Amino acid sequence: MKIIPGMMKQFDNNVADLKQGLQPENLAFWYDKTISEAIEIAPPWLQDKIKVHQDPILKMKFNLDISKRAVRYFMLAVDNNLDEMPYSTKLYFLKVQEILSEEMDKSLV
Repeated sequence: MKIIPGMMKQFDNNVADLKQGLQPENLAFWYDKTISEAIEIAPPWLQDKIKVHQDPILKMKFNLDISKRAVRYFMLAVDNNLDEMPYSTKLYFLKVQEILSEEMDKSLV
């Protein structure tokens, strides 16, 4: 019967890790990191076209202000950091990439 408390503790730890990965501060940290890397790898004329703004009231809302020409540098920066991100943060940024890809596809049509 000692298996149940161990399983419950592991389950509790997993849920806590997932919740932490979606905290606004955690998302802001990863946005800052990926934006910084995207700016580093982007050509000089696109560096000022890559920005993110966190809503001061709705802390989970981030506005990605990025030029269409700079999207690929942001995507590369996200790809470079996915392995380091907590699982739920990784899922969040994969969804951001999916949305950006869809928007880019719409602009091509």
